[in-house]
Amino acid sequence: MRNFNLIIVIVLAALSALAQPAFAQEFDTKAPFAVLMDYESGTILFNKNADERLEPASMSKLMTLAVVFDQLQQKKLNETDEFFISEHAWRDGGASSGGSTMFAVLNSKIPVIDLIRSVIVQSGNDAAIALAEGIAGTEVSFAQMENRLAKEIGLKGSNFVNATGLPDPDQYSTARDLATIARFIIAQFPEYYPIFSEKEFTWNKIRQMNRNSLLEIGIGVDGLKTGHTEEAGYGEVVSTAATGRRLIGVLHGLKSMSERAEEARKLITWGTRGFELVPVYPEGKVVTYANVYGGSSGQVSLVGNGSIDLFLPKGAENCPQATVTYKAPILPPVRKGDQLAELNVMCSGKVVQVTPLYAGEDVAEGDIVRKATDALKELALGWM
Repeated sequence: MRNFNLIIVIVLAALSALAQPAFAQEFDTKAPFAVLMDYESGTILFNKNADERLEPASMSKLMTLAVVFDQLQQKKLNETDEFFISEHAWRDGGASSGGSTMFAVLNSKIPVIDLIRSVIVQSGNDAAIALAEGIAGTEVSFAQMENRLAKEIGLKGSNFVNATGLPDPDQYSTARDLATIARFIIAQFPEYYPIFSEKEFTWNKIRQMNRNSLLEIGIGVDGLKTGHTEEAGYGEVVSTAATGRRLIGVLHGLKSMSERAEEARKLITWGTRGFELVPVYPEGKVVTYANVYGGSSGQVSLVGNGSIDLFLPKGAENCPQATVTYKAPILPPVRKGDQLAELNVMCSGKVVQVTPLYAGEDVAEGDIVRKATDALKELALGWM
């Protein structure tokens, strides 16, 4: 491991999104839409049309599952609750529909946990509809729940009108948003995430294998979801923490299952092997200081959430350099742990990692003398 002392340049600016584009190395994929995200920081390591609207197909079932997991976490739902298989679930999501199905029997009742397993492993459309109707009464009402949660977790380019991902002009997403949903599921519902790596599920005496073929090839992939429609092509959301750093990859618009598997393998392999871990700031180490306007102290220290480690592209030149950005003026009161800034690390002039920085201590409102002094500074020097 190399050790670096970063030279920090302070840039007073509006906070950028944590998932801003970062192009660490030359890499390409046959997929028309692709993104590779660092799970811990949300940094985008590879971006190909990541914010363009796409038809998410069954990958949108991740949003369905996010709502279901959220209901379970809030104790509004139990794993043992049994949901009814309606005419709609059976006819539009069952075997006669020609799509992926768990082969649920009309008018039967199925426990929530088995419906979840079917959605994840078998991509069962009947299971997804049963969950939606069991939670919200109708798919339309459930879609409203999906869109509310989507807004809460920061999706910018998605809209949901059904629980299955079956084609609809008003059902759309982006590669970045699909990665964000995956990140949310992994972070918030660790007790359910292992289901994504289950290789098979049997229902109604019909054994089906997980559609994520990367689970089988020994590269550490442990989730998440495939998708396919005739018009949109083949896509996949994948994740791995094989090297200690979790990555989330999304690809869509490919021509076949084999092409999907190969392009996903290439993306994940590049992400896991193309970077070097460099520890730079131990837990509690001050990165820099930011000005506070009208506070009991004129500055507040900025620290990471624990230690700050960098993942730098192998072979890059002029690496690393860094800036800290924050929106000025920072106004009191400031609470220890408030996110105030971002550490932007660059190699060869390109951003390779964005790490949030937090207040290292409280800063209360200052007295009238401090406020007057800061007002004079603003007039004389400006805060930008």
